[in-house]
Amino acid sequence: MTKRFSMLKLLASAVLLACTALHAAQVIDDRGVTVTLPAAPQRIVSILPSLTETVCELGHCARLVGVDRYSNYPDSVQKLPVVGGGLDPNVEAIVALRPDVVLMAKSSRVGDRLEALGIKVVALEPKSHADVQRVMLKIGQLLEVQDAQRIWRAIDAGVSAAAQSIPANVRGARVYFEVNQGPYAAGEVSFIGETLTRLGAKNIVPAKLGPFPKLNPEYIVRANPDLIMIGQRSADGLQQRPGWQNIRALREQRLCIFPSEEANVLVRPGPRMAEGARLMAKCLESKAPNTSALAMDKSKP
Repeated sequence: MTKRFSMLKLLASAVLLACTALHAAQVIDDRGVTVTLPAAPQRIVSILPSLTETVCELGHCARLVGVDRYSNYPDSVQKLPVVGGGLDPNVEAIVALRPDVVLMAKSSRVGDRLEALGIKVVALEPKSHADVQRVMLKIGQLLEVQDAQRIWRAIDAGVSAAAQSIPANVRGARVYFEVNQGPYAAGEVSFIGETLTRLGAKNIVPAKLGPFPKLNPEYIVRANPDLIMIGQRSADGLQQRPGWQNIRALREQRLCIFPSEEANVLVRPGPRMAEGARLMAKCLESKAPNTSALAMDKSKP
């Protein structure tokens, strides 16, 4: 009888373990770390705006219990407790929120400290279109969302639709996109650069310089772009930068200055990427030079 009871007990334990494994949420993050949770997280702190927006796009904004100071979309997240900046947030504030998981950038400096306190961390940092898709699917996997791939397809289709709206006579315009003061640029291999390529523009920052390189301002002067895209926060004093008065884009007023709300859309690699593509397409259509006419001028003897 005792032997039979022990066998039943072992069987029950095995069933319990199997059920636990079945409902566990597991993901390999961008550090290469396998993060396992006993179930899909119900209390999430996100300290990267693009990840905050992705959680909401997947239908689980209600699971967010805290965000970084830059996460401001959708409007509902502005009511959540703020735990500081993304790179160096307030660890005590995060712990007080009792999260099941913290979503953060790989470059954030608090992952080890949070894990030492027993808090699960998933580090994801999208920089390209493929990264945005991968992160969408990984967070979907973590949250047990079945149709994350469908959401990504809608984003990708939106970028393609924006590309199809570009007039042929502005394709090939040479563009400089400034992400932040420094100046930090969006290179060809960044998600912004990949969108520009799909829109038919030529990026003056080649792939070999990386996704978001800090440039020597003289580089931009020598490259002499046809069109500049820049956020309002970085645009002050543009004409006073040494040598910039000679850049064709400034001489001919071929400049798109995006207000803060639009700039946020453009520089966040997440669900609003198609909206960003439409903003860039509108800029190209309204400000880019007629590249067909330029080509004809260059062909004249």
